Amino acid sequence: MPLPVDLSDARCLELLRDGVIGRVALCSPLGPRIVPLTYALRGDSVVWRTSPYSELALHGRDQELAFEVDHIDYERRQAWSVVAVGRCEAVDDPETAEQLGLASMPAPWAGGHRPLCMRLRWRSLTGRLVRTDQEATTRVDGSGAPARW
Repeated sequence: MPLPVDLSDARCLELLRDGVIGRVALCSPLGPRIVPLTYALRGDSVVWRTSPYSELALHGRDQELAFEVDHIDYERRQAWSVVAVGRCEAVDDPETAEQLGLASMPAPWAGGHRPLCMRLRWRSLTGRLVRTDQEATTRVDGSGAPARW
């Protein structure tokens, strides 16, 4: 049975920085929701764009949320996951938006107009790796480069 391995803060940041798609978990009046989205890492924050009328905008603003990014390699039976937890805020101030480089964020994959930028400043950042083999020579991203867990 594989045992999970906690990832270092530096490795969590590297995996967050390399990602494009993640998921935000929030509570809405209809219950828990998980929303996939494109994101960018800016300092100690995960930022994304959404519609002003989306569940994230209506129920995530000024709330505690969890953001998760992961990768699963079914062939090698290994996976990693990074979770950031913190308070979410809308970025309404043009100066703050410019400082965060929101204009250079990846375009949302979902269609529609998504002008509202949101930021989750994490207070907790954790990551775990699970693999069935104990070899440290294969990275979970499949690159073949030495693992840095």
